[in-house]
Amino acid sequence: MKTEDLALFHRIVETGSVMDAADLLNLPKSTVSRRLQILEEELNIKLFHRQSRAMTLTSAGSHFYQRSQDILAQLDETLFEMTNDDAEISGHLRIQLFPIPGMMQLMDAIYRFMDLHPKLKVEVISTSEVMDIVKHNVDVAFVIEPAIEALEHFVLRPIFQTDLRFYASPDYLARKGMPATLSEIEQHNVILFRVSNGRVFNEIVVGENERVKVRGNFCTNNLDVVAESVLRGRGIAYLPSEVTAEYVANGSLVALFPETSAHQGECYLAYPSRRFVSLASRRFIDFIMENLAPQGVPTRMITQRKSTFIGVGNPFVNDKQ
Repeated sequence: MKTEDLALFHRIVETGSVMDAADLLNLPKSTVSRRLQILEEELNIKLFHRQSRAMTLTSAGSHFYQRSQDILAQLDETLFEMTNDDAEISGHLRIQLFPIPGMMQLMDAIYRFMDLHPKLKVEVISTSEVMDIVKHNVDVAFVIEPAIEALEHFVLRPIFQTDLRFYASPDYLARKGMPATLSEIEQHNVILFRVSNGRVFNEIVVGENERVKVRGNFCTNNLDVVAESVLRGRGIAYLPSEVTAEYVANGSLVALFPETSAHQGECYLAYPSRRFVSLASRRFIDFIMENLAPQGVPTRMITQRKSTFIGVGNPFVNDKQ
């Protein structure tokens, strides 16, 4: 039995069909079907009930899937321990990249990692949607703090922080006036941000731990759209300094409440805790942590969808819990 056929079996289980697994792995459907058939013949068991395009595990297949997860994890752990840091790796690394501050910094790190491992194929998926990492065969994801509530059974590794403040254009302030206090924000039109789990964040933590309710007539899940909207004078926006620095410097945007300290928002490297992590993923995680992550910041674990990080540590708080 080939290790790659065992891994292929896991991809079929996780995607739910031969066709979806073939699409993810960029293989012909006939190849995936043939390799699955060979695996079943070698094991002399039926792994799936086949119903049209959908496939469900047989009792034997489910048992084999659960037990072989440990086998794959142990094999990968052994390979990781036996190979030195300079050993060349190959295979496929699939990365989800939220539209987050520091995206170009992350892309530079990805390019450097690829240069160290020229046989490795890398796929970057840029989306603000919280994907099912197992189903979509994503190895690691870079996520912003508001999105971690939608994650379950994930390891979160902090990689950098960003300063978050309210900003407005001079045109908007000329028409609507400069808010003198944080409480006056409630009387202004604020461009709202929604993460992919459906939540609109209408209460924001400012500075150390001061909460401000916000409302507005426009909502998006894209930071670039938020920035464009505030530049056009559509309202006030709560944005990271990396997005606004150039506009503040040329006078297109004004930072509000300069006497209030900026809130420190977190960006994380996330990967599932209940699935074996490939050798390429382990090396990539180590590379990112060594090159980008702050020192002395503990790793976090999300074990439930009801995260404990809502509140002081999260700059965006939703009223509808």
